[in-house]
Amino acid sequence: MSMRLKKGDKVVVIAGKDKGKEGKILNVDRKHNKVIVEGINMVTKHTKPNAMNQQGGIVTKEAYIHASNVMYLHNGKATRLGAMIKDGKKVRIAKKTGEVID
Repeated sequence: MSMRLKKGDKVVVIAGKDKGKEGKILNVDRKHNKVIVEGINMVTKHTKPNAMNQQGGIVTKEAYIHASNVMYLHNGKATRLGAMIKDGKKVRIAKKTGEVID
C-alpha cells in the first residue's frame, strides 16, 4: 500500500511515547514507510567534534517514526487519507469529510 503522507503535512501521533502530540512532517522515507515529525520522537546523539560542529557533545534531534503511528490533521481533526482522480489529476481527499486536500 502506498503512503499518502507528504513533506509539510500536519499530523498527530496516535501511538507511542508521544501520543497526542502534533507536528509537521520534515522528511518521508517511502522505502521503509517512516516519517520524521517536527519535535516528535526526540533522541540524544553523541557527536564527535568536526569542521561544522567544533564543540561536539550531546545533541537532541528527531528520529524516524513509523507512518502507521501518525494520522493526517484536517481542520484540526485526525483523518485517514484517500485518493481519487479529479479533472484528470490524482488528488488526496480526507476520508472523514470527503474534501479535497491538494
